Amino acid sequence: MPVTTQVSVRPAVAADGDLILRFIRDLAAYEKLLDDVRATRDDITVALFGDNPKAFCDIAEIDGRPVGFALWFYNFSTFVGRHGIYLEDLFVQPEARGSGAGKALLANLARRCVDENLGRLEWAVLDWNAPSIAFYDSLGAAAMDEWIVRRMTGEALARLAGV
Repeated sequence: MPVTTQVSVRPAVAADGDLILRFIRDLAAYEKLLDDVRATRDDITVALFGDNPKAFCDIAEIDGRPVGFALWFYNFSTFVGRHGIYLEDLFVQPEARGSGAGKALLANLARRCVDENLGRLEWAVLDWNAPSIAFYDSLGAAAMDEWIVRRMTGEALARLAGV
């Protein structure tokens, strides 16, 4: 990317559905998880732009061209006693990395946290993703090594639900 690029961040709009799905698929391919993507454009449109959205998305652009996204939602910390933001996905196209787009997306969420008096901004990163870990460390993000993420899906979820 040229050094004179202009990075901006804007809220996603419903017309971005295909773009967001493409970014999700590109992220999944990078993480070697493309076969796990089940989301459709309709899923994304309803979740982000339906009557009562529970998740939100910001788009990073360089000179008006979309190059990345941050998909996030509000969470709550009982210990802090305030809501926070959980960053579900952050992705910048490989050719735009190093342009400041990723930092701009995170800074936008950090400003939202400060402006809304939120307690924290959190996310997870795959343990093998050294470039991303180094980037997050350079911004002052702390690793939560003592916490182990647990997930329940599919049959186990249905079984616990008694279905």
